[in-house]
Amino acid sequence: MNTTLGDHLLGELRDAVGANGLLADPDVVLGYQRDMMPLAPAGTPGAVVLPSSTEQVQAVVRACAAAGVPIVPRGAGSGLSGAANAIDGCVVLATTRMNHILEVDPDNRLAVVEPGVVNRDLRGAVEKHGLFYPPDPSSYDWCTIGGNLSTNAGGLCCVKYGVTTDSVLGLETVLATGELLRTGRRTVKGVAGYDLTKLFVGSEGTLGVITQATLALRPLPQAPATLVATFGSTAAAGAAVSRVVREGLVPSLMEIMDQASIRAVEQHLSTELGAGTGSATLLICQSDGGGETARREIRAIEQICTDVGAELVHWTDDLEEGRMLLAARRAVLPSLEIYGAWLTDDVCVPRTRIADLISGCAEISERYGLLIAVVGHAGDGNMHPTITYDPGSEREFAKAHQAFDEILALGLSLGGTVTGEHGVGKVKREWLAREIGPVGLGVHRAIKAALDPGNLFNPGSMFALYDEDKD
Repeated sequence: MNTTLGDHLLGELRDAVGANGLLADPDVVLGYQRDMMPLAPAGTPGAVVLPSSTEQVQAVVRACAAAGVPIVPRGAGSGLSGAANAIDGCVVLATTRMNHILEVDPDNRLAVVEPGVVNRDLRGAVEKHGLFYPPDPSSYDWCTIGGNLSTNAGGLCCVKYGVTTDSVLGLETVLATGELLRTGRRTVKGVAGYDLTKLFVGSEGTLGVITQATLALRPLPQAPATLVATFGSTAAAGAAVSRVVREGLVPSLMEIMDQASIRAVEQHLSTELGAGTGSATLLICQSDGGGETARREIRAIEQICTDVGAELVHWTDDLEEGRMLLAARRAVLPSLEIYGAWLTDDVCVPRTRIADLISGCAEISERYGLLIAVVGHAGDGNMHPTITYDPGSEREFAKAHQAFDEILALGLSLGGTVTGEHGVGKVKREWLAREIGPVGLGVHRAIKAALDPGNLFNPGSMFALYDEDKD
């Protein structure tokens, strides 16, 4: 397919964003072709634009709409679903230069930011005011707020603080007409009209381009107490998670690692977490209540772990030791690189079915002869089975793809969903259709057609606007 844009459109884009905001060199634009998901298809962009203001985004949208050229919005490219992957001949609109924190309002506990602000930078900025922005994806040190909004990203703290949408008060979004839509409010409460803010959060760039967000902040958490427990079976670890939830405890973090994850981290960090002694599962919990409140909550979790048969339980309120324990969890994906390339899945199941998912993944691993390590957010049931394979082997890559799909099917069979935080993108389109059914898919298409009748934004991501066989 011809991926070259016409001179007239290139001129309009140059006028919109300036000469240094337009990338059209074929070798350069390939760097904006895809995100971190190797399974998702990606095309070749005709150009990349790097706007630095809402007005520039509006001008780009109007120019592309008039020319009938699709736009694929993009953040930092840290996504894991192909949601920001280019299609042939499109214009990739990267918001990374819109990176200003416009306001921090401590009295109302909110911040107003542009989409290119890095998650970690926002956290650091609001901490100076004694405040906290909760969403913390694993890539928080380089992913941007715009990408987090578009995929409704989560992270390790979701069990207590929720996902991205739970911290969003309002948005400014450029629509397919080039108009600027303002949704939401700055108040704590507000129910006027449809909740359009939540509609755009998680829409993966298919409905518009988010150019500004008003975000809710929380008081800065207290120093955490951290617990680690090892179990001889996944069933015992699952029982501990269920009891923590049933007894009304709400730790700020509750993560689980299977034996394959433990072994990889032990080798990578030259430490001992428990797999060397035969432990099947490791649970890491934190309480950020501070002082005696945190200690009381962690002791309650310690008792639960002991009651269900934990092999080892250790907790500490020493900050440095707590960071070291949590570092083991954050090191899982880098640790798996010793086994080859990795492909991480993202399914969310009821918390009572976590053990079943881990056991099911072990069976899939054995059947395909590929290492599958399972790590995830036990507090909300969001698991990340990660498949390792030889990137130089087409046969292993094909098997990894099949195993990926089987894990999604397993998650659905356990009453779960095919994505808890990474999004649908271009890799799980058929799985979204399976999960929501024909009526749900029809509603999605109707909303897309109403807001973007020309299919300008990110066409083919999440779902096709029409059934493929009717096109």
